[in-house]
Amino acid sequence: MASLRDRAYQELRRRILTTELAPGERLVERDLAADLDVSRIPLREALRLLESDGLVLQVPHRGALVAPFTPADVRDLFDVRESLEALAARLTAERRDDAGLARLRERLSAARTATAAGDEAGIAAANAGFHADIVEMAANPLLTGLMRPLEARTHWLFRLTAQRDPARQCAEHEELYEAIEAGAAEKAAALAHEHVASGRETSLRLAEQWAHPEVDPAAVAAKRRRRRA
Repeated sequence: MASLRDRAYQELRRRILTTELAPGERLVERDLAADLDVSRIPLREALRLLESDGLVLQVPHRGALVAPFTPADVRDLFDVRESLEALAARLTAERRDDAGLARLRERLSAARTATAAGDEAGIAAANAGFHADIVEMAANPLLTGLMRPLEARTHWLFRLTAQRDPARQCAEHEELYEAIEAGAAEKAAALAHEHVASGRETSLRLAEQWAHPEVDPAAVAAKRRRRRA
């Protein structure tokens, strides 16, 4: 049975990734504890886990809020993804196996179904899962460790950029799958890089719309970076 902390973590994570709780929105412990039917101790533990995921930010004198996802954050995420996901695709093409390929086909099928239904949350989940499965199939523990902290923010990015053409994303994923299935490692790496890079400018434009009116996300993000330095 899931602990109270884990239950609160999973539910809050779901709400953030689906933008039910928007970037920059304050997380009032009293209200959340009542809503989730947990005490403040497991709630605070859940918030700490979400902070480690990069989804929650603790701001002095303000408490917790959904982490702002600024244009700078989006740019940083793309910089890392373009390189590491190309590497993951190359390794996956070299180390592919039947079980992994079957999982990728299931993700593609789920994405096509969600796209046909106009299910934005389903599209985001399927696409994020496709990328995560490629990283897992690369069978490189160091790469997996580097990418794991990005999984939630990548899922969040897919949800926040639902205005991007989902049919095009399906087509690009299918082309990447074909290269992986064929064992074409260099082609898979090139396609992965192009696929990630193609969403950069659109995502940066959309990021300008995500700021919560009560929060200056650029200032908050700068404070966060100074604390980590």
